[in-house]
Amino acid sequence: MPKKGNKRWQQSRQPMSQEPHDIADDGEKKNRSKKDIQLLRGFKDILPADQGPVQYLQTKATELAKFYGFGKIDTPLLEMTSLFRRSVGDVTDIVEKEMYTFTDAGGDSVSLRPEITASVVRAYNEHGMLNLPQPVKVFYWGSCFRYDRPQTGRYRQFNQFGLETIGEMNPAVDAEIILLSYLFLKEIGLKVEMQVNSIGCPNCRPEYKKNLIAYYRRKKRNLCGDCQRRLLKNPLRLLDCKEEGCQELKSEAPQIVDWLCEECKNHFMRVLEYLDALSIPYNLNSFLVRGLDYYTKTVFEILPVAPDDQPERRQSALGGGGRYDGLSAVISGKEAPGCGVSIGIERLVIEMRKQSVEPPAKKGPQVFLAQIGEQAKQRGFQLLEEFRKEKMAVGQMFAKDSLKSQLELADKMGVKYVLILGQKEVLEGTILMRDMEGGVQENVDLDRVVTEIKKKLKDGKIRSV
Repeated sequence: MPKKGNKRWQQSRQPMSQEPHDIADDGEKKNRSKKDIQLLRGFKDILPADQGPVQYLQTKATELAKFYGFGKIDTPLLEMTSLFRRSVGDVTDIVEKEMYTFTDAGGDSVSLRPEITASVVRAYNEHGMLNLPQPVKVFYWGSCFRYDRPQTGRYRQFNQFGLETIGEMNPAVDAEIILLSYLFLKEIGLKVEMQVNSIGCPNCRPEYKKNLIAYYRRKKRNLCGDCQRRLLKNPLRLLDCKEEGCQELKSEAPQIVDWLCEECKNHFMRVLEYLDALSIPYNLNSFLVRGLDYYTKTVFEILPVAPDDQPERRQSALGGGGRYDGLSAVISGKEAPGCGVSIGIERLVIEMRKQSVEPPAKKGPQVFLAQIGEQAKQRGFQLLEEFRKEKMAVGQMFAKDSLKSQLELADKMGVKYVLILGQKEVLEGTILMRDMEGGVQENVDLDRVVTEIKKKLKDGKIRSV
C-alpha cells in the first residue's frame, strides 16, 4: 500500500494539481512582446520533479493489464476526422465544440484524437484482428486533445490509461473491465465508488427516448441552453448535465432500466451478479449515461469517495466506460462487440494528493562515482558502463571537476559508498572506496570494484538514479 504524508512529494515544485495555464486575458496577450513565448492555455509541462506519480501509475497499470492478458497497443495522435464523427457522434459536445480539427497539406480533414477507443477499434478492423482468437484484449496509455474550458484536472492535452476487450458479448467481459478498473485504483490506495447502469440497445432505447423527450418537453423552459438543444439532437445527454437546475429536473425523469428489453435486462443482471460475486462495491445509478454515442448496455463511472462538505469531488469522474457493441460496424461495417474503460491520469494524480496517497519512495543509488582529472573521467565512463551492465545504479556528476562538490552531492544522495578515481588510481589500476557511514577508506583493484561493491551491498538489486 502506498505510504502517506510525504511532504516532499506533496510540495513538488509544480504539482499536477495546479490550475491550467491561464495567466492573461486576450488584451494582455496582444500586448506581449514577440519574445514572450509561454505555455499554451490548457496545456502543462510535466517537470522531472513531477514524473514520479505518473511513472508509478503507468507501472501499476501495465502490470495489472498484462497479468490479465491485455497486450499493449499504440495508435496515432492524428486520425481522419470522419472516424470521430462516425463513432463519437456528430451532435456530441466533443465533436461539435472540442476537437482540434484542421485540413492537412493533402486536403484531408484530420483531428487530434479526443479519445482512444475509436482509434483502437479502427486498428482492430484495419489490421485484421477480427481473424485472431477472440476476444482481443488490449490496453493503452496515451495523450488525447480536447478544446475544453481549462479547469482543475481538465487540460486540453490529457493522458488516459485504457482497457479494451473486442469480439465478445459475454457479460463476464463487462465485469472484468469493471473489476480491473476498481483494482487499479484500489491498489494505488484511492477510495472510489463504482456507478453502474445499463442504457439498453438500439431495440429498446428508442421507446425510452420518446418518453424522456416527452417528459423534458414539459420542462423545456427550465432547461439550460445546452439542454434545450440536446432535447432535439441528443436527449440522453440531458441526464448528464451538471447545471443545478437540470440536475433537479432529472430526479423525476423516466428511468431507462424500466424500458430495457429482455436481452439487455438479462445481460445487465448477469453483470451485477459477477460484481456481487467479486465483492466489488457499486451503486446502481439509473440516470448514468456516457458522453459518447457509441455506448450500449452496460455503462459505468468511477467516482472518488469524498467528504460530505466536498460534493464537487463526487461529481468529477476519474474514469468511465462501458459496452460498445455497434462501434465496429459504424467504423468499418464489420460487427464486433466490445467493452472498455478509460481513466484520466491527471485527475488521478490530483485525487491522490487530495486523499494524501503517495507513491512509494524511489530508492536512490547506494554508490557514487567521483572522478578527478581527464584520464579519470574517461575511465570513469567505462566503469559506469560496467555497473550498468550489472544493473546497479551509480550516482555521478561528470560535469563537475571539483572533488569537494562531488562529495557534497554524494552526501545529499545518502549513498553508502563513494568510489574516488584520480589520475594516480588510473595509472595504478586501483580505486579508492570510502564507507560513508564508518569513514573507512581502502584501495580496491579497479577491475574487481564492481564485484566488491556487490558483495558489500549483498543484494545486488537495481537502484534507480
